Amino acid sequence: MGDKFSDNELIGKVLAGDKTAYATLVARHQRFVFTLAFRFTKNREDAEEIAQDCFIKAYRFLNNFKQKSKFSTWLYSIVFTTAMTFLRKKRLDINLIDDNEDSEFLNIASEQGTDELEHKSKMAYVNIAISQLLPDDATIITLFYQAEQSLEEIGIQLNMETNTVKVKLHRARLRLKDKLERLLNHEVGELL
Repeated sequence: MGDKFSDNELIGKVLAGDKTAYATLVARHQRFVFTLAFRFTKNREDAEEIAQDCFIKAYRFLNNFKQKSKFSTWLYSIVFTTAMTFLRKKRLDINLIDDNEDSEFLNIASEQGTDELEHKSKMAYVNIAISQLLPDDATIITLFYQAEQSLEEIGIQLNMETNTVKVKLHRARLRLKDKLERLLNHEVGELL
């Protein structure tokens, strides 16, 4: 099925009984859902569990999606609610950083090309820095850069005015820059 159908067309097929269309929707959005869940939990296993729960809920309530916004916007609200409920149940401190998870980002195969290796290394540092942000900052950064949502879409998802999102994104960028500078200075210090 793939990319030849829009999300709304796939949803129409699912509602008409085509279960393979839902598998295509899941494949299309699973990275986005997992990334958001991971930002909240900072734990791979918990993020996988939340992602699975989100797709089950989305399937169960798909007929409630009114298609006035993007499917990813609606899906984000499910991820946010599911993650917050999960965290409340586990009473996790969402500000803890699991160093073992961070080190997974840094395990890069040596046989890869230099450009790819450099890109993955940069992305690893960016992901580590994002994981050190407060959840609100990490969410806005993730939605804007990784999910490629517009300021208006983020505003809808977070129930904020577009200008508020713009200001929060600007502040989140500054905090991300600060985290990256500290992280990289620490890394350079260890090398010298």
